[in-house]
Amino acid sequence: MRVVIAEDLALLREGIIRLLQDRGFEVVAAVEDGPGLVAAVEAERPDVAVVDVRLPPSFRDEGLRAALEARRRVPGVPILILSQYVEQAYATELLADGSGGIGYLLKDRVADVAEFAEAVKRVAAGGTAMDPEVVKQLLVSRAGPLDTLTPREREVLGLIAEGRSNAGIAAVLVVTERAVEKHISSIFAKLRLPPDDADHRRVLAVLAYLSAVQSPPWPATSTQTGSSSTS
Repeated sequence: MRVVIAEDLALLREGIIRLLQDRGFEVVAAVEDGPGLVAAVEAERPDVAVVDVRLPPSFRDEGLRAALEARRRVPGVPILILSQYVEQAYATELLADGSGGIGYLLKDRVADVAEFAEAVKRVAAGGTAMDPEVVKQLLVSRAGPLDTLTPREREVLGLIAEGRSNAGIAAVLVVTERAVEKHISSIFAKLRLPPDDADHRRVLAVLAYLSAVQSPPWPATSTQTGSSSTS
């Protein structure tokens, strides 16, 4: 699996490279700024790009903007955002094409190397990998079909957005997998998702879930979850 990495901190960039290579990924490019990311994605057509939000020169949202531009130039390229900050405006922008292959993980909450590698694989395959804190913040405002979901169904959908399997959801909620399956079937029906591959419908449900968030005008105010000295 071919990966492009955009991270300005050299030690962290090298650490991500080594981590992924040790697990069988091929890192085809590792860059430190937005233009480098766009150029690398165009040249390499990777299976997934792992991108920090805050890159030089202003360390605000250059990585996010570059990811959006890369996805515009190479439609559907999977993007995994890895940052210390939650940029709420990214959701509707990055998900606008509805093609999936999106993840957003917070650096200081990635404690399990195996889970991180699995998240990269899941996003590369067209799925989603959302940090629970990101999901929590995106849950602040909902609209449209999501209003028809019960509180439990919204909880299940949030766990799907995190990339959890039915078994994983059942473990978190302390219910049976059969109960989870019923909730998911109800979610699909209420969101009017057509019969299709189950995994694809899960992605569509997450896209509907995230796209319903009322994001502030661009650029958005970031919610800081770590020190402002690093991105």
